Parts: sequence; structure tokens; C-alpha cells
Amino acid sequence: MIKTLLIANRGEIACRIIATARRLGIAAVAVYSDADANARHVRHADRAVHIGPAAARESYLDASKILDAARHSGADAIHPGYGFLSENAAFAEACEAAGIIFVGPTASAIRAMGLKDEAKALMQEADVPVVPGYHGSRQEPEFLRSKAYEIGYPVLIKAVAGGGGKGMRRVDKQIAFDEALEAARREASGAFGDDRVLIEKFVASPRHIELQVFGDSHGNAVHLFERDCTVQRRHQKVVEEAPAPGMTDGLRARMGEAAVAAAKAVNYRGAGTVEFIVDGSQPLSDESPFYFMEMNTRLQVEHPVTECITGLDLVEWQLRVADGEPLPAAQEDLIIDGHAVEVRLYAEDPETGFLPSTGHLHALEFGSGEGVRIDAGVSEGDDVSPFYDPMIAKIIAHGDNRDAALDRLANAMAETIVAGPKTNLGLLQRIVDDETFRAASFDTSYLDLWSEDDFQLSSEGAEIAAAAGLIALLGAEADKADRSRAGSGHDARTPWDDLDGFVLGEPVPTSYRVDVNGESRTLRAAWNGGQPQVLSDNATDAEADVSVTVIQDGESRAFVQVDGFQREVVFTRRDIAQADGGASDLVARAPMHGRIVSILVGEGDAVEVGQTLAVVEAMKMEHAIKARIHGTVAKVSGAPGDQVSQGAPLVEIEALESAEAVSP
Repeated sequence: MIKTLLIANRGEIACRIIATARRLGIAAVAVYSDADANARHVRHADRAVHIGPAAARESYLDASKILDAARHSGADAIHPGYGFLSENAAFAEACEAAGIIFVGPTASAIRAMGLKDEAKALMQEADVPVVPGYHGSRQEPEFLRSKAYEIGYPVLIKAVAGGGGKGMRRVDKQIAFDEALEAARREASGAFGDDRVLIEKFVASPRHIELQVFGDSHGNAVHLFERDCTVQRRHQKVVEEAPAPGMTDGLRARMGEAAVAAAKAVNYRGAGTVEFIVDGSQPLSDESPFYFMEMNTRLQVEHPVTECITGLDLVEWQLRVADGEPLPAAQEDLIIDGHAVEVRLYAEDPETGFLPSTGHLHALEFGSGEGVRIDAGVSEGDDVSPFYDPMIAKIIAHGDNRDAALDRLANAMAETIVAGPKTNLGLLQRIVDDETFRAASFDTSYLDLWSEDDFQLSSEGAEIAAAAGLIALLGAEADKADRSRAGSGHDARTPWDDLDGFVLGEPVPTSYRVDVNGESRTLRAAWNGGQPQVLSDNATDAEADVSVTVIQDGESRAFVQVDGFQREVVFTRRDIAQADGGASDLVARAPMHGRIVSILVGEGDAVEVGQTLAVVEAMKMEHAIKARIHGTVAKVSGAPGDQVSQGAPLVEIEALESAEAVSP
């Protein structure tokens, strides 16, 4: 058996692998960059090796440094997790050449399935159905445009290499093809170093259903049933569950047979996932059509739901197969027990277009209970780094049936608290409670059909958050005054010691200035019975049925979580008039730490609301920075290729003097 295992990864998957290694008595070695010196996976490992600067290409993606760390630590095996080097055939070969076990498939299998065009050709030879499209080598824009026309719109432009929705664009009309192709290629090149694409027919009402497969070096292969990953945003999975809602025995058998055929076509070894698109325009039946999409030659993020319904440890299976053992079970030995659902808790802000949100985790608590599992990559007090994927944790729930699993998941999320970086917790709660989702009446366009308001905290909730934050901060201010008075030797409290705007007669409201998520506003509060009460014209705060949690950070800042949505409330000062608004609209700023891809305007240019001013790349995704007012560009800061920090000014705009000056 493997004695020392080096995990060439970070975050929750590294912690997950360490847990299995420890249970099996295998020494676990972590690797870390400068940014991860105090990370959770480093703290949990038996030992850790530093591998370089924060940038992934200089640390986690540097195969030579990973191999040096393995030699230095005496590791006889390397587990790549997912992402980074997990599907790098050259790295798998380098491990073999160094006499180190690579916990994954052979380099030949990785290569065969790594390029989508070649993989689809291979699947056709193995009689696995594929989506109609162009998977050839020609890449001239005019040729690809003609192929898209032949296939028929809508089509998908997809990067030949990689996955995760990067380098992918849906195109509904030919007039939009060239722009989409350029964007897909640019994103694919940045994410995978390969800008080649293929063109596929977009399947109407698609459901994304994948099969977990396992093979060994003795010629055996099985599937461990399916997972439904249909709920997505921009082709990134948001919710995963097993088994797929509405799945029939006949369809499961057909898809399982196709998945095993795909694995055997490349003599697959280890854990892999065969992803299919299923026509979801009608309820699933034994005869429902399905099409091969791609094969991921690694462990998947969503593997916990498969573990929950099978009772198996897939990492243990990986380690045993990599060590030369046969599969621990045959197909007929595998059964489904209940239902499991997983959501990915990300440090991102749904209210601002899902921009990554980084920073210090002032509080982090997860709900618990029967059937609840948490796979976390960070702990309270850690930082969410701008350099890597912003996943905080996976929250998983298992129950006897789908409703039971969803109820347990909803309860766990209701008890989860995150203070610091913004998260998608509120959105996840809404999805799990949504009637359409509960009825499993969805396809991959499910979230596309939501309105902008569905991704926002309601105006009522925002008012409650601001009020709750101010009340907490006023309480802190009063406590500070009490401590100061006690320290001065004056134990007796008098009305003159209170910070409540006391006058004879009725309490007089006092105005307070607070910043809520960086936007300044004034709130009025009156003190009754020594307690502050925020006065609201809407008078809804006492009546609203919402969940409110306040995490106080010192005497001037509080994080307020309302139904999973966070507001940062900072107390500035009291008794001040409302300041003029709108100044923030005059400067377009970088929404996160990243690299400027392009600046699309110059000084003196006229701009309109909604016009794209610049494009910033962060975490391998591009984000368009748009004008929020009509006006003229007064100043441009930065140039393509520059690294910018969050909030850095990019374009300053001089506003038009009146709405009449705006051209129709």
C-alpha cells in the first residue's frame, strides 16, 4: 500500500484527500504557495512543502516543483485532486519516469479524452452517441462561421481543451458569431493555453447528467450511477444531486453501458466522469436520447453525492487502484441508497454579477445535523485569496429521498454564517426552496430565466440589514462608554453618560452616517429604555419574516446576514446631513484584483450608460466594466496587461450637465 502521499492541490479537495489518507494510515504531505502558508490544508497535513509564489503557474502548476517536493518528502505517490495538474498528461508521464505513482489515469487516457474534438471522434468509434457538430481541425473564422450556419443556430462554441465553461459561448444568430468566437478563443487561450474551438448544436432544454466511472489496471470498469448537474450558471455547476430526478431504470442502464464503453475505449484506470447531455424537453423515459459531451479524467468536485448514495470512499478507491489493486466491487454489487444533494458555497457576489469576493473570514459557521456533510477548504480566521478558485465549502445533505435531502440541506444552509467576503449563500437558499427546483422541472437554462431581482436581497431586507448593523454598532459604542467610565472610577451611571440624544420630553431621533457595502447613507434612531431603535418610513423591519444574523467586528463595523445575503455596515459619525450622491458613478473601478485585458475608450470619448469601458480578467474569467452614466471620458488609468487591485480607478467620466444633452 502507498505509504506517503503528496497532494498536489489545495483547498477543500486537499483537505478531503488528507482525511482518507489519515484513515488508511498513509502519511499526507501538503504543498503550498506563499499565499497558502497558513492555509487549512497545510495545517491538516502531516507535513508541508513550500513550492513558490502565489501565482499558480509558479507554484501549483509547476510540475518540476511538485516532483521536487515529492522527492524531498519521500512520497511514493502523488494525488493531483482536480484542476491544476490533474489532467496534465505530461505530468502523469513525469511521475512515472520519476518512479512515483500518479493517482489517476494513464497519460494516454488523459490525452485521448483531453481534447474534445478527438474524444468525440473516439466515442463515435465506440458507438457512444455524440452531439451533432464540427469537431475538425480547421480554425479559420470564416470556415467555422459557415459550419455554424450548416449545423443551424443556436450553436455552442466550445474550447477544445479544458472545461468548466471557460472558452464557451452560446450563439443564437450568425451576426453575433464573430464576436463570440473571438471572446471564446481569448478566454480559452488564457485558461488553457490553447485557443482552438469546436462547434456543436445547442440541444434545446438540455439536462446535464453524468456518470461516475471507475477502471483498474486489470481490465475492469464499472459505473457508480449518475449525477444530475443541470442547475448551472454560465456552464458552471451550482447544484449537483444523485441520483438524477426522474431517472428510469432503462435509461440508467443505457447511459451506464455507454459510460463504461467510453472508459474501456481508452483502457481507463481510476476515477473519471463521463458527461452527457440529455434531451429534457420531455420527462425522462427509457428511450430518452442522450449525447456524449466530454470525459473528465479525474475526481469531480461533486463526488460526495456519489459517496453518499453508495456508501463508498472514492478517494480510497483511487488509492487502491493506483497501487495496482483490482476494483473493490463489481457492477452487480453496487446499489443506490437514498438521495444526496450538494451546493457549492463560493466567495462571490450574486448582487454584482457574481464577481469574486476575497478577504478575511471574520466568521464561518456551518449548519449540521443528520445526513449533513461539509467539505471545507477554509476555516474562520482564514483569508479567501484572489489567486485561486473562490470556493469556501461544499454543503452536502443525504436523505431517504429527494425531499428529505433537500429539507436537510435547506436547514444546514439556514444555520450557515459567513462574515467577510460576499457569498452565494442567499442564492443557494432560494434555489433549494424554489418550487420549480423542488419539482425537478428544469434544464440548464433554469437560472437564465430568473429575473435580476432574484439574485438580489430585497429592498426590505436591505433596510433591515442597515438597521440591524446600526443598532449593533450603537450598542458597541454604548458599551465602550461604559468601559471608559468604569476605568475612570465612576461606577454610577447617570443620564448624562448615555449616548442616546437625551432631552426632556419625548426621545428625539438622532441622525447617524453609516456606509453600507461602501455606499454612504443616513439613518435615524431614537433611544427608548436605553435601547436604540432605527426609525424607518416603511416600518417593515418589525414585520418582515427574514433570518438576520449580526457579526460584529470591533466598534465601528458589523457584518449583517439577511437570508444568506451579506451587508457590511460601517459606522462613521452622528448628526450629519445626507451627502450628495452619485459621485461613485463618475469613476469606473476594477471590481476585483485582476489583469486589464483591454481599455475600449480614450480621453475625450463620449460614452453612454451600459457601454463597455474596459475588460478585466480575474480567476480566468473576463468581466466587462460598463459606464453607469452618460458623459465624456476625462481620464484613463492603466493599460492592457496591467495588474490592478480591487477598487483601482480605470476610467473617469465627466457627467453630462443635463439629461437633455443625451443623444436619443
